[in-house]
Amino acid sequence: MEIIKSRQNKLIAHLRKLGTDGDYRRKSGEFLCQGLKLYNEALASGAEIRSVIAESGFEPFPDGAAAVTRELLEYVSPMKSAPELIFSCAARRELGPPRGRLVLLENMQDPGNVGTVMRTARAFGMDGVILAGECADPYNPKSVRASMGAVFSLDLFYSPEERPALPLYAAALSDAAVTALDFEFPEEFILAIGNEGHGLSDKILAEADAVIKIPMESGSESLNAAAAAAVLMWEAYSGELKQRKSGRIGSRGPENG
Repeated sequence: MEIIKSRQNKLIAHLRKLGTDGDYRRKSGEFLCQGLKLYNEALASGAEIRSVIAESGFEPFPDGAAAVTRELLEYVSPMKSAPELIFSCAARRELGPPRGRLVLLENMQDPGNVGTVMRTARAFGMDGVILAGECADPYNPKSVRASMGAVFSLDLFYSPEERPALPLYAAALSDAAVTALDFEFPEEFILAIGNEGHGLSDKILAEADAVIKIPMESGSESLNAAAAAAVLMWEAYSGELKQRKSGRIGSRGPENG
């Protein structure tokens, strides 16, 4: 088996750039993934795997993978300690206008938060994520890692010119807001979550059909944006499960995580 040892190798240069350059990821339509668990998630999801490198001697060695040295894995990987397997996947294409149950992230700048929201969205039956404004790249290696495989199956939409004709609900602390306990989500909607420090823009708040807040103990700090999104997505999902159980609506898919 031939082992790649040079940093000048075209595949090595390509993979390293996928991990460090967002513009390059967008132009190539490809993103970097790391680790055997994520590789198995990609296979199970039917993701289009473009290239694979693995440390020489790694078992089971993936079909079609290129063998590389430990030094090159460390060079390619944005992580402090590189896993034994690194691969790239094609980015998912948008499949028409956004529909269904959607979460809109406006100016969410932490890639870990974006990935965590994607992971939670998949767990709680959301159909897609809309990334509005200056959001972190969902294909950033930190986003991909935090998504725990959701990046391979969740539909992603980028700042559509026209917002889908769906009810828009904004998560914000406001005296006029309805508490999540008193709110019933419809079958289709958009849940808007704002920037980690500044929340949602005045434009989104003005367009919202309702503003929703999470009841908390007095004196508590507001929740992290990803945590707030998780609470509200769970409220929507639990309401749907109750309606399924009562027979008011049919099941959209499996209820198991």
